[in-house]
Amino acid sequence: MALIAVSGQPGCRFEELSRLLAQRLGYELVNELRLRALIQQEFGPDTRIEAKAYRYIVTSMIAGLATAHHLVFCAEGAEVIAAAFPGALRVYVIAPDSARVGSLMIDRRLDRPSARRLLQELEAAQRADRKQKFGKATTPAQLFDLVMNAEGLDIDHMVGLAETTAERLGLSDRGFLSAAAEAQMQFQIRLRLARYGVVPPGNVTLARKPFAHHSEQIFANLLDFYRIAWEYEPRTFPVRWDDNGKVIESFTPDFYLPEFDLYVELTTMKQSLVTRKNRKIRLLRDLYPGLNIQVFYQKDIENLIFKYGLADRTTV
Repeated sequence: MALIAVSGQPGCRFEELSRLLAQRLGYELVNELRLRALIQQEFGPDTRIEAKAYRYIVTSMIAGLATAHHLVFCAEGAEVIAAAFPGALRVYVIAPDSARVGSLMIDRRLDRPSARRLLQELEAAQRADRKQKFGKATTPAQLFDLVMNAEGLDIDHMVGLAETTAERLGLSDRGFLSAAAEAQMQFQIRLRLARYGVVPPGNVTLARKPFAHHSEQIFANLLDFYRIAWEYEPRTFPVRWDDNGKVIESFTPDFYLPEFDLYVELTTMKQSLVTRKNRKIRLLRDLYPGLNIQVFYQKDIENLIFKYGLADRTTV
């Protein structure tokens, strides 16, 4: 896939550069407006998304589009998102304050003092936004492949430089992101988002009682991402009785997936707990041979998703 990530300092007209570059190359343009529309479509207009989850959501959107398009991606922090896609071209546009004030005067029809105040406000907002979403307010130059100064270069010159660089790198000759690569990326992203509690609107299932452990909440969120119906601790199975027939030990699996008639038990990495739980699972299978139950460590969750083809159920 070809991905050109474009960003810049306020007042440098890098948004216009990205639009013209996409037109020149025949790439799909993904800007802030397009991103907002995609996020609302996926998660609903009223979903509150933590700033720390932003990069993963945007990466998910870009990966979905990259299976069918070459992309010019223009947004704050585009170079950080592009790091998830090897071979991306990262472009940054800079200029001295005087040049940027002049651009704002023309573009916004402002006098010089008003344009200078606006530039200060835009810079402060950009720093705050980057700090919230990416953890750093500054933009190190080493994150970029091509840095251009808008003071001495007009838009046409900068578009030409970016286009020539893309051609020299052979970006347009690359194939789109494969479906298999996208599925792997989406799983890792959705697992990360599940930790932040980010899921599409309208849960498939609502828990009728509180989860015993945070990992169970994460797993439920992941199931919701893939639109898989689930029940939390729906049934308790006796596994040992005393001489009088009284139940002295029982086992309650964490989840039941009715679509697959599958019970799922999540476990921790603490060996003493794992050993005790495995013993109960063996008893359960001996006593209820028709029961379909699987025990999952965290690394096994991905196997569950791909074994049952669940990665194809939801597109982003």
